Amino acid sequence: MDIQKIHPLIHNIVNRGKKVRWYFEMENFSGWKLNAFWQDLKMDMSHADDYEKIAMVGEKKWQDWITQFMKPFTSAEIRYFDLDKKDKAKEWITQ
Repeated sequence: MDIQKIHPLIHNIVNRGKKVRWYFEMENFSGWKLNAFWQDLKMDMSHADDYEKIAMVGEKKWQDWITQFMKPFTSAEIRYFDLDKKDKAKEWITQ
């Protein structure tokens, strides 16, 4: 994930008076390096109150753990979905 590229998109949504809904799919995702993850998290959490929903879709237990870890940092509703339930995640994020 390149948060530098996503950040302007977040600003565009927020500047229009809307809340951000984020669908993040982690297929074949090996993870973040700890330092890179922390830098991305710090920048992204500057918009913690701008999120409405976050759907994290993955295939490994640690990805569910990361989802749980994020919850205290935002008022957004965050849910983890297994990869075989990604259609359900896409449906949920648009409701």
